Amino acid sequence: MSTLTAALYGALIVYLGGWFLGFWSGNFSLLLFVLTVVTLMFWLGERFRFKPAREAAAAELERQDAARRAELASKGIDKVDGNVVEARERLLMQPWWLDWTAGLFPVILIVFLLRSFLFEPFKIPSGSMIPTLLVGDLILVNKFHYGVRLPVINKKIIDNNAVERGDVMVFRYPVDPRQDYIKRVVAVPGDTVAWVNQKLQLNGQPVPTTAQGEFFEADSLRYEPQFSEKLGKVEHKILVDPRRQSWFGPDPKTFPFADQCRYTAEGMSCTVPAGHYFVMGDNRDNSQDSRYWGFVPDENIVGKAFFVWMNFGNLGRIGAFH
Repeated sequence: MSTLTAALYGALIVYLGGWFLGFWSGNFSLLLFVLTVVTLMFWLGERFRFKPAREAAAAELERQDAARRAELASKGIDKVDGNVVEARERLLMQPWWLDWTAGLFPVILIVFLLRSFLFEPFKIPSGSMIPTLLVGDLILVNKFHYGVRLPVINKKIIDNNAVERGDVMVFRYPVDPRQDYIKRVVAVPGDTVAWVNQKLQLNGQPVPTTAQGEFFEADSLRYEPQFSEKLGKVEHKILVDPRRQSWFGPDPKTFPFADQCRYTAEGMSCTVPAGHYFVMGDNRDNSQDSRYWGFVPDENIVGKAFFVWMNFGNLGRIGAFH
């Protein structure tokens, strides 16, 4: 068993190393599920086989020692050398391969349950959600806000709150579901959304915006025009820079339900199909989002982002956000 355990740890190291070095894409949910199952098997083996076997061996050692002492006492020998206490402790000691498998099962199980059904941490890797979220923000995502989903396969089994305009949502990138993206929900099923000349319209009405001065973007070392925008009940900040107007062009789009969208040199408009959502980054001129790759299907939803729990470069970032 020690050889098997060493082989499993070796495979884990190779997998994590290749993932870290970029040789392949990892799936942390699947990895955590596999680790939970493997450590559970070792934990069951420890509980019902290995530990009882060690206890039986220790009991047999004590029985043999007692029998030896009784035999010597019958011959008038009262003082007997040797003490089986240390030997008994060594027999009962859990070997390393069980300590590093069965011993880790409760911890891994708790992490798996918390991450799968309650809260999951993420790190913001890009500036697409500036000024709401900055690069390096460590955020928490509420996994049950939109409903309870089975881990790994992401199948919803219990409904909860509906997705609303203005929510900051984490989802599996439709183009490559192995990647997680974070954007703001702009339109829900049945809505008609348009982005024309850097202005957002929803169901034929312009979305209210108010100028908020300039925002200093640390990554680009320049000031960007900042606005306050209200989507549904949520008022939040966005960046829109007339000097960086995006080009949508006439090139054909191939994402699912692309026929629900129209593109021109000035912008685009879409009608959101059932079971899908239209999302955009708050950094409107520096975000690859639904304007480019299409709609987010409901089955891709991970959860609602709601809290910055750490930013090692700026502790003032800690707190809730909208």
